[in-house]
Amino acid sequence: MAIGERIRFFRNLRGMTQKLLGIQVGFPEKTADIRIAQYESGTRTPKEDLTHTFAEVLNVSPMALNVPDIDSEIGIMHTLFALEDLQGLKIDRLDGEVCLRLDRNRGAAYISMLERMTMWQEMAEKLRNGEISKEEYDRWRYTYPAVPTEQMRQKLDDLRKQN
Repeated sequence: MAIGERIRFFRNLRGMTQKLLGIQVGFPEKTADIRIAQYESGTRTPKEDLTHTFAEVLNVSPMALNVPDIDSEIGIMHTLFALEDLQGLKIDRLDGEVCLRLDRNRGAAYISMLERMTMWQEMAEKLRNGEISKEEYDRWRYTYPAVPTEQMRQKLDDLRKQN
């Protein structure tokens, strides 16, 4: 999914018009909607600083805008292959089903990814159990790692209060 499609997705999710988003990221009112249309259509690609501005205005992580090409099954496969190469993601079988797992031989990288994926699994389970709403789950995903950082800060504050 190209960055323009992600911008459109989050803009629509936030109920914003192209003109409003354009104005909020700093484009002149007269051309704001045209500029956003250019980014969303892929005619233009935002530079890193503008990507960060889009993320701030849309209240998402910049990384949520810069996702790899996952618009096709082939694109998804190559993304998974890259994750295998770079992060040690492995394909396996568990109870007769194909699954993805982390490579334990990757040391600290394994531990870090395990913690992150465990947090994801816990949030998904809370959603399934009705402990959090879909909106809360999406907020967690789209602002990751900001929300986990806030949660950790809150836990530390609670521990300090107890002592």
